[in-house]
Amino acid sequence: MKKISILGSTGSIGKQTIDIIRKNSDKYKILALSANTNIDLLYEQALEFNPKYLVVMDEKKYSELKLKLSNSKTKVLCGVEGLEFIASLNDADIILNSVVGMIGLKPTIASIRAGKTIALANKETLVVGGEIIKRELKDSKASIIPVDSEHNAIFQCIKGENISSVRKLILTASGGPFRGMKKNELKDITPEMALKHPRWNMGKKISIDSATLMNKALEVIEAHYLFNIDYNFIDVVIHPQSIIHSMVEYIDGSIIAQLSKTDMRHPIQYALDYPNRYESQIGYLNLFDIGEITFEKPDYETFECLKLGLWAAKTGGSMPAVLNAANEEAVNLFLNNKIKFLEIAELIKKVMENHNVIYDITVDKILEIENYIKEYIKSLVD
Repeated sequence: MKKISILGSTGSIGKQTIDIIRKNSDKYKILALSANTNIDLLYEQALEFNPKYLVVMDEKKYSELKLKLSNSKTKVLCGVEGLEFIASLNDADIILNSVVGMIGLKPTIASIRAGKTIALANKETLVVGGEIIKRELKDSKASIIPVDSEHNAIFQCIKGENISSVRKLILTASGGPFRGMKKNELKDITPEMALKHPRWNMGKKISIDSATLMNKALEVIEAHYLFNIDYNFIDVVIHPQSIIHSMVEYIDGSIIAQLSKTDMRHPIQYALDYPNRYESQIGYLNLFDIGEITFEKPDYETFECLKLGLWAAKTGGSMPAVLNAANEEAVNLFLNNKIKFLEIAELIKKVMENHNVIYDITVDKILEIENYIKEYIKSLVD
């Protein structure tokens, strides 16, 4: 039986992980769960699975939950320190990190130092701290299994292959809800419109990133660090059907693709079960129902966030952290109707143009950049 800590158990990935574990109670045991502010759901999860530890990021909510569980043996912890603790538990076999934002970096480092198997669904860990993570992994027994569908697909496609035989990684993108539209058609897009993804059921932030194609830019950076492939050999293609989750081209001209139903429970289950494969929890792909599989080139001019992301990736140093922080704050402002959809890219570009890149990057410097950039963006909007 595998023992699991779930960081971000009340979010989209966390809830789908819980669903898999619920149906396979003979294979998995939950040791710890965490939430940002949703203590009502966290409380329900605690009653159902009786974990040893709970972590709440919000201090006020932490006090409320601790009071509600005063007669329970479950220990309630608070903040980043709590996340780091449950990310490095001695008896945990897998740490699933699905928290949103840069907050996921420190617990990932804690997991690596504890030599854990990390099912990673926190993009920001590698986007903002890729070089740090590479250094940490160098002398560690830890391993990372990507949970993002695209990287999980590549992980499956290169299993058993020699990485030196890889010519190119090909990340697929659905194109989001505004695929095929031009910039002048996006002027009056509302948050409600942007949240209606045609293929995937995701959280709000990643849904907006999918609408702007920023998610694909972040995934390029992730892929670079996960698989040690130069940016010049990582391509993005629009694949509206979202059946092929990514591909790997080899030097002999072969392209290996991973196909499955459009459901995040597939890569989650793969990460939890690795290196074994067990019966699917979501059913099976019917090739006759697909009809057709098509590919398109990305529109870098309309979806400028993708272009900005590639600029940040190739610049390196602190620029990916700037990109990520600026995007997080801009998306938050858009969701709260403080800025227009197209202003997301405009704000990010302005911040990046005014940033002096730092190449000797540390965790503390990344967190400092995050706070500064977010306040700077707020000042531009106020």
